[in-house]
Amino acid sequence: MKIAIIGAGGVGGYFGGRLAKANFDVTFLARGEHLREIQQNGLRVKSINGDFIIENPQATDSIQKIGFADIVILATKAWQVRDIFRELASIVKKDTIVLPLQNGVLTAEELAENIPSANIIGGLCKIISKVESPGVINHFALEPTVIFGEFDSRGTERAELLKSVFDRAEINSIISDDITADLWKKFIAICVSGLLAVTRTNYGELRELKETRQLMTELIREIFTLSQRLKINIEPEFPDKLISLIDTYPYETTSSLTRDVWDGRPSEIEYQNGTVVRLGEKYGVATPVNRFVYNCILPMEIKARKKMTKSNDRN
Repeated sequence: MKIAIIGAGGVGGYFGGRLAKANFDVTFLARGEHLREIQQNGLRVKSINGDFIIENPQATDSIQKIGFADIVILATKAWQVRDIFRELASIVKKDTIVLPLQNGVLTAEELAENIPSANIIGGLCKIISKVESPGVINHFALEPTVIFGEFDSRGTERAELLKSVFDRAEINSIISDDITADLWKKFIAICVSGLLAVTRTNYGELRELKETRQLMTELIREIFTLSQRLKINIEPEFPDKLISLIDTYPYETTSSLTRDVWDGRPSEIEYQNGTVVRLGEKYGVATPVNRFVYNCILPMEIKARKKMTKSNDRN
């Protein structure tokens, strides 16, 4: 069982590390100093569930060098998928399972432009983690969970195979009977990240101030309304349940998009609040709070991408 982890950040580093710890044949795709540290000193995972180190992991900066894989887990940022999906085809064979774990609701559609849709299974994950330093992953909140399923809601042998792989690695996993609905539920939740970035707050600060809590509530309800216009099967009480869940998040936690915006890095804003705005325009659903969040972050996003382009040009 050969597993390719495309992206060894907070998500790929954690779940890939668990799979490698269970003695699966895992190869990580990583870049720069992070890759060098993994190759030289191993992958260190710090976790609220227990720390561990993967000694001498297989890691590379070339997708082609990985070779054909049985399972490909995509753990890059959503905006990076288009940069690599043509290369991904080189490691996908007829029965390869491609499991994207990106935030948002567009990844599978984008992947299908270059990879047979039959290879793709819908997926998402729940975890709060980050690259603490090169070669070091820090999982610091939430019980790590992978949720996946066929887009037509069929029960399949490959879904059961994935479940057995995650079980062996002691990764909590769930086979969804409506992965589209589950993707949208996470999408609604993760779009709060942009509001954190704009208000310069963590989850605790955002939810305890009446004014920002109201903004959070309105942002969530806008996306829920959009989901209903698109006939996504989400229960009416979901927004209230989500707000109650956010109330349980550790006070100081933020999200990867929030930290990317604050640190001047390219973010997933186009795949989160930006997607809400575009779909709202397309289907006639007003999204004023999401539009405000998107428009506030957009100038910073443009600057971050220009900075990244200049840096790449120098290299």
